[in-house]
Amino acid sequence: MKKLILSSLVFACINTSVEALENDGSKPNDLTPPKEASQESQKNEAQNETTQSSQMPKEMKVKSVSYIGLSYMSDMLANEIVKIRVGDIVDSKKIDTAVLALFNQGYFKDVYATFEGGILEFHFDEKARIAGVEIKGYGTEKEKDGLKSQIGIKKGDTFDEQKLEHAKTALKTALEGQGYYGSVVEVRTQKVSEGALLIVFDVNRGDSIYIKQSIYEGSAKLKRRMIESLSANKQRDFMGWMWGLNDGKLRLDQLEYDSLRIQDVYMRRGYLDAHISSPFLKTDFSTHDAKLHYKVKEGIQYRISDILIEIDNPVVPLKTLEKALKVKRKDVFNIEHLRADAQILKTEIADKGYAFAVVKPDLDKDEKNGLVKVIYRIEVGDMVYINDVIISGNQRTSDRIIRRELLLGPKDKYNLTKLRNSENSLRRLGFFSKVKIEEKRVNSSLMDLLVSVEEGRTGQLQFGLGYGSYGGLMLNGSVSERNLFGTGQSMSLYANIATGGGRSYPGMPRGAGRMFAGNLSLTNPRIFDSWYSSTINLYADYRISYQYVQQGGGFGVNVGRMLGNRTHVSLGYNLNVTKLLGFSSPLYNRYYSSVNEVVAPRQCSTPASVIINRLSGGRTPLQPENCSSPGAITTSPEIKGIWDRDYHTPITSSFTLDVSYDNTDDYYFPRNGVIFSSYATMSGLPSSGTLNSWNGLGGNVRNTKVYGKFAAYHHLQKYLLIDLIARFKTQGGYIFRYNTDDYLPLNSTFYMGGVTTVRGFRNGSVTPKDEFGLWLGGDGIFTASTELSYGVLKAAKMRLAWFFDFGFLTFKTPTRGSFFYNAPVTTANFKDYGVIGAGFERATWRASTGLQIEWISPMGPLVLIFPIAFFNQWGDGNGKKCKGLCFNPNMGDYTQHFEFSMGTRF
Repeated sequence: MKKLILSSLVFACINTSVEALENDGSKPNDLTPPKEASQESQKNEAQNETTQSSQMPKEMKVKSVSYIGLSYMSDMLANEIVKIRVGDIVDSKKIDTAVLALFNQGYFKDVYATFEGGILEFHFDEKARIAGVEIKGYGTEKEKDGLKSQIGIKKGDTFDEQKLEHAKTALKTALEGQGYYGSVVEVRTQKVSEGALLIVFDVNRGDSIYIKQSIYEGSAKLKRRMIESLSANKQRDFMGWMWGLNDGKLRLDQLEYDSLRIQDVYMRRGYLDAHISSPFLKTDFSTHDAKLHYKVKEGIQYRISDILIEIDNPVVPLKTLEKALKVKRKDVFNIEHLRADAQILKTEIADKGYAFAVVKPDLDKDEKNGLVKVIYRIEVGDMVYINDVIISGNQRTSDRIIRRELLLGPKDKYNLTKLRNSENSLRRLGFFSKVKIEEKRVNSSLMDLLVSVEEGRTGQLQFGLGYGSYGGLMLNGSVSERNLFGTGQSMSLYANIATGGGRSYPGMPRGAGRMFAGNLSLTNPRIFDSWYSSTINLYADYRISYQYVQQGGGFGVNVGRMLGNRTHVSLGYNLNVTKLLGFSSPLYNRYYSSVNEVVAPRQCSTPASVIINRLSGGRTPLQPENCSSPGAITTSPEIKGIWDRDYHTPITSSFTLDVSYDNTDDYYFPRNGVIFSSYATMSGLPSSGTLNSWNGLGGNVRNTKVYGKFAAYHHLQKYLLIDLIARFKTQGGYIFRYNTDDYLPLNSTFYMGGVTTVRGFRNGSVTPKDEFGLWLGGDGIFTASTELSYGVLKAAKMRLAWFFDFGFLTFKTPTRGSFFYNAPVTTANFKDYGVIGAGFERATWRASTGLQIEWISPMGPLVLIFPIAFFNQWGDGNGKKCKGLCFNPNMGDYTQHFEFSMGTRF
């Protein structure tokens, strides 16, 4: 009988001679004479040679392989590791190699093998598993999750002392990276169950070190704030705890790179010979203050003497390349422009198909005269074509939705601009939180495009809650999905409810501010993956506005087409029915009634009552008198409607042509690019004659309304070295009518006030008025907004913006006057609105400025707006003296110091 025992450290083989001693009952310490033992041994060896020659192969052959105490892996995987099969002849080296291979998997404390009767068994003593990891004594759950991702151990790992020590070190390093020094980390384990441990890191967080002073010895030509503009470690600002100011917290992991950042600041301003020493940090741990010291050699400032482009294959004319460059002769040298030019030249060449073109900038300095010659050496390479497009990461969105946005496909000639535009196009969809297109070289003339995306939040459940003196408790909610079932189609259901503020102003109907509105829409942006799109929507609303109650609803259908990947054109039809009632003043009926209908009868009073009223300055009310009575004086004339028929239920049947363009680089926070959209809506067919019952398209409204808006974005970081986005937004529109008898509803005119026009003035509260003080809206609108948006918290996608809004509404008056006409009561003539040559065009303007917080919250984009100042007058007038811009409360404007918006682009 044979028995083999192997452990991870010891291999013991009990040979036949020892086995014979055991069978005879002999002991290892028996005193056998050496000579006799030798003779007996020789005799046994002679006998065993014959036995081993016939029995060893049979006895050492493996009949079965089994694994005792193994749970970390399957038997099948263990078989692949040990590489011993049934029928193999036992080999000690082979078994030893198998045991070591199993042990090196890292799951076991010990591994050993036994072999008896042809049965090979591997025995395992497994390490404990980690049932969980907890960090106590520091941070929020989100901060703890961030630290756990850095320490290198997680739930499900095997317990290992070395990994634990590494995790402690990593945790301290992570805390130092966040600015906490001297932190103490202790580790303890808690047994959860047999073979399962809970790892607990007890953290005693250290204190932050603040840079009280930064010294740049030798700097004379740049100010400290400019020198530190790119540095991670810089001197603490006064009140540095405030947003937007530098807190001075030491970031030790970045300190070694700050010398290069400072050197880059100098090179952006022409100091090519600038040399910055390694940082010297002196820390007082009793106060946790530090001084940061650098030695600076600035050198001279260089200007560009000449620009030279050397290209081995002139696939693009040199004049074209030179014209595209940012560096200019006689300008102060800027290393940023040099880097940008390398990319510009690369793009110019790569757009011709030469994807592997290489641009090598070089400098030829004339130190004596402070001049530098800029040289660009270009190696063009071979023409490159797309071999394949490989898409990954789209768990919900189908491949075809992504491919239809790409401007490059298999067998296409490479084009770098199209590649970048494809990436921006995917971002503009709003489907993905991350988009990246990488190039994979196949050979000198072929390339694969690797499109990697990460699905974002395309479905939004939005909810808003607010309170205002006009709207009261305001609730708005919407359910929207921009990528319905991964098809690229979008659907939205929106509802807006306001209870009304309960406050009353002169002329307001009861319950002013109350509202309910709903809209359901379904959009397919690419019908059958073509460039055509379609939209269907149903809507209804009920609202009590400042001067009337509005009930309405309708539907619309729209078909559009993409012209390229940036421009969209559409044509739609819309049918809308609106009924206005409950006017705050019966005089509003004149704008919906015929000339034969009396909306306010003539009013009279006695002569004595008139005299007393005038003597009291209007404080004594007039005593009504029958106008047929002798001597009765008319105090208010009879007022009739203004149209040739009754229009209390306006029906608008219209076609709309819409054009839009968008080349921005992000859906929510565009940094560069422009957005433009415009539409022309024709209600009824144009005619100089009076309105008939059919109106060409149906309905009883006839006019043409044109409207357009434009927004431009530019990231100023490359100029100012801070994350600042400049925005300019403008919009304008006008309603054209063909004659003064074409009906125009009051609710289709333009009003100002609110988030989309002039912030700070209540939504739709800015309007021209007639001689009776009735709100008419304007026949034209123009607004312009300037914004500067600063990145406050990049990780949280939060920005702080300053804005200035200006806008005006146009309207017609019967008399000529200056164009801008701001007054509490104007003399707007509604029948002349939009009719060329009728009446005189005037305008009323408003302006405001303030701050807003922009945040991509978990519920979607959120804007919190804080208007600071309002303007409605220039110079003296309307009972108020002022110099320049000012706000006159006598104008009767409704303002607010807070408003918010959700779900819109910034």
